[in-house]
Amino acid sequence: MKTATPSMARAINDRLALDLLLEHGPLTAPQLRTLTGLSRPTVSDLIERLMAGGLIEVTGEAGEDRRGPNARLYGLVADRAHVAGVDVRRDAVNVTVADITGRVVSEARTTIGARADLAALVAKVVGDAVGRRALDTVVVGAPGLVDPRAGELVSPNDVPGWRRGTMASVRERFDVPVILENEVNLAAVAELRTGAASGSEDFVLLWLDDGVGAAIVLGGRLRRGMSGGAGEIGFLDVGGVAFCDLVNSEVILGLERDELARRIARGAFAYATLLDPGLVVLGGTTGHEGGDELAGLVAGHLRELAPAPTEVRASTVKGNAVLQGAVLTALDLARDHVFG
Repeated sequence: MKTATPSMARAINDRLALDLLLEHGPLTAPQLRTLTGLSRPTVSDLIERLMAGGLIEVTGEAGEDRRGPNARLYGLVADRAHVAGVDVRRDAVNVTVADITGRVVSEARTTIGARADLAALVAKVVGDAVGRRALDTVVVGAPGLVDPRAGELVSPNDVPGWRRGTMASVRERFDVPVILENEVNLAAVAELRTGAASGSEDFVLLWLDDGVGAAIVLGGRLRRGMSGGAGEIGFLDVGGVAFCDLVNSEVILGLERDELARRIARGAFAYATLLDPGLVVLGGTTGHEGGDELAGLVAGHLRELAPAPTEVRASTVKGNAVLQGAVLTALDLARDHVFG
């Protein structure tokens, strides 16, 4: 077994301190020593190194009657890097820009015209939102099957103007990494980190909106499958009818709540039986607006079908879950790049 080299140990300690500053906000040197368990000289060297690298700065002092190095509060240099989360809808492009701490600093939105050059449109709205800020990573969410190797939509017909090679054209317009991810997968990231699945390592997100799909999280990790098709429940045959045709936003307008719950439970049953996730989250407009009432009805029908106990919860992510998941994913990548 190899022991850590001095440079590796320094890198580990630096990242530990940076993650603590992300979690707690500005901290003093004594607080960093307490939280890390590191010695006074090690923390002093660490602070000096991170300040020289432009990663942290003095943000104030702890206590009005205290002075000296131990009273200084050290915080992250928030504008060291920024990320952009992009949600490409069938009719619009939404962008959120956040600094390295995760604070939202800018937002932008534009509609997609019938003859729009989608790649140019995405690049423009991202550029407008970012302005002159230092951009590190862009994560784009879009409806449809995403090939994880090519980073392109397999079936790009769900978004007007999206053609094969659209993402390649978007990437050519930026000098930073641009990642494409399925919209429901990104919504699942938001549910895992800040929503109804917080604290759960295994769950399935059923996405019930103008599009119908699902995302699978097992062991705290998003599961895409070999071709990126994991969770494409819309194709599931339910009594001779595709699941997406049973619960899409147009069909459910004429359904009573209990009938809708019964139909949703048939889709959830497939995951409860095959994966035993223990938790199903109802997302999208239907799941979010249905709230605890719809979730309770679905749970009741699911108990009659599934052998494994499965909890059903409504989404609790406020706002655009796809966009929030895109920002969170971009932040993970940017922090690894900037912090090491």
